[in-house]
Amino acid sequence: MTDETTTTSVQGQNLTDSPHYLAQALMANGIKNMYGVVGIPVTDFARIAQGMGMRYIGMRHEEDAVNAAAAEGFLTGKPAVALTVSAPGFLNGLAALLEATTNGFPVIMIGGSSSRNVVDMHEGEYEGLDQMNYAKAFCKESFRIDKIEDIPLAVARAMHIACSGRPGAVYIDFPDDAVAQTMDKDQATANLWTANQPAPVMPPAQASIDEALKLLSEAKNPLMLVGKGAALAQAEDELQEFVKKTDIPFQPMSMAKGVIPDDDPHCTASARGLALRTADVVLLVGARLNWMLNFGEKGWNPNVKFIQIEIDPNEIENARPIACPVVGDIKSAMTMLNAGLEKTPVKASSEWLGAIQSESQKNDEKFAARINSGTVPMGHYDALGAIKKVYDQNKDVILTNEGANTLDDCRNIIDIYQPRHRLDCGTWGVMGCAVGYSIGAAVATGKKVLYIGGDSGFGFDGMEVEVACRYNLPITFVVLNNGGIYRGDFENLGKDGDPSPLTLSYDAHYEKMIEAFGGKGYYATTPDEVEQMVGEAVASGKPSFVHVQLAQYAGKESGHISNLNPKPVVGPLVDSEMTSNPYIEGAHM
Repeated sequence: MTDETTTTSVQGQNLTDSPHYLAQALMANGIKNMYGVVGIPVTDFARIAQGMGMRYIGMRHEEDAVNAAAAEGFLTGKPAVALTVSAPGFLNGLAALLEATTNGFPVIMIGGSSSRNVVDMHEGEYEGLDQMNYAKAFCKESFRIDKIEDIPLAVARAMHIACSGRPGAVYIDFPDDAVAQTMDKDQATANLWTANQPAPVMPPAQASIDEALKLLSEAKNPLMLVGKGAALAQAEDELQEFVKKTDIPFQPMSMAKGVIPDDDPHCTASARGLALRTADVVLLVGARLNWMLNFGEKGWNPNVKFIQIEIDPNEIENARPIACPVVGDIKSAMTMLNAGLEKTPVKASSEWLGAIQSESQKNDEKFAARINSGTVPMGHYDALGAIKKVYDQNKDVILTNEGANTLDDCRNIIDIYQPRHRLDCGTWGVMGCAVGYSIGAAVATGKKVLYIGGDSGFGFDGMEVEVACRYNLPITFVVLNNGGIYRGDFENLGKDGDPSPLTLSYDAHYEKMIEAFGGKGYYATTPDEVEQMVGEAVASGKPSFVHVQLAQYAGKESGHISNLNPKPVVGPLVDSEMTSNPYIEGAHM
């Protein structure tokens, strides 16, 4: 870019303005992509940033913009920017901002806002809201740029905070009175500085490493549980070396799938129940004992001892006692554990590994029968089994996933072979994230992306298929339609004739959405059609959409977490839902 594009001559002065200076600071810190929805007061900022060389992806909703930027942060380890307008646009982004922080995804959200003095005096400003303070509860830190001179500081601090410790989201408020400010261009250039990246390593204490190895060496049935923190830390080489040296079986959490390939013989994904209830010492690597792991209680060996590698000391003993806390970054900790094996050897017994592999084989055979049943109309297992055949031939495709049954069953059926190749709702369990994730993944990596969602989950952010077409992104959208939230044949318990609260349009043709914007649509009703059409769509590398028609009675309420949905004590829902059709074996209400 030439100097003239960032310089204005006003009465002989050599000036730059806040939008140019903010874009310059972001780019100097290595930020390449911005996802957003433009409007007052940041329309010109987006156009200026694009003109200066930053890629701008115009989204249809602010929540999806933040999710797209957060996905880039997960995949690359460096934050992208999400841009929102004032008040309602800002509020639309907050759910995704908290989701990124809860999941540990580095992202920076910049929100245009209204004039500070008018907002602070409650004079009734246009879209007036104290956005900086509202954001504090949803992210790691929240700043406001009041002076153009503070732009380098705001960006550098946001970079540090988003990437350091456990990564997360940072909010920067950009009020219209700050947007309008100018300063001497030469002084602005002289004051520009960047954050030191990457974040410094934080090796744990050697004593904690020694104690961890001692516990593992004494264990009868040691287990390693790998969380998405390990994927974020890009510690796959260290973890794979550790498994190779120790033969310890591992259980991957959803977004940690592929850190060690799912087809590794040490993987316990098909024998999770046996692994958790039998393991006596468990090494937690970037995983938290939260609701996803029953807080380390139900389903676990009651006498299990936990070793927890965690960069945030506040997370140690968040739910139950930890026998050996290892506080530090995962790459350093795993490097130290691998080195310590020379002094304190650890080797899982062949009996323990054999028991896991025997259970896995038995369960895999049951799975194989279900995903190849050929049932029509299809259930989730048949449809996802067909997609698995395509994915196994395209292992470098990034998979994004949301829904209830679609999410739970996809996680169990489709293996992942490379790190950071699966994104889903993660720790917070929010639907309506995966289309945004798909766009961020495609933009950040240039790789093909396969979205798999239920018809309900897709409905939260489905309009973003237009964005995929507008930017010609290599995304294949696959929606499994059973006509409802969880399933489509729930009955209205009243007499008003309306659909049930869980009922959606079973006869819809979602593939027509992408055709309206120039993409290719497919409609599949059998497993063979699913395999053929998804394979063709993925191979094309073009925006594509495969509508997969399931049985209306396919699925169960709340998927695999129905225990979180309290049941009434009286009435027709006490024992089960009244539905018009039974479902295939294993999926009754």
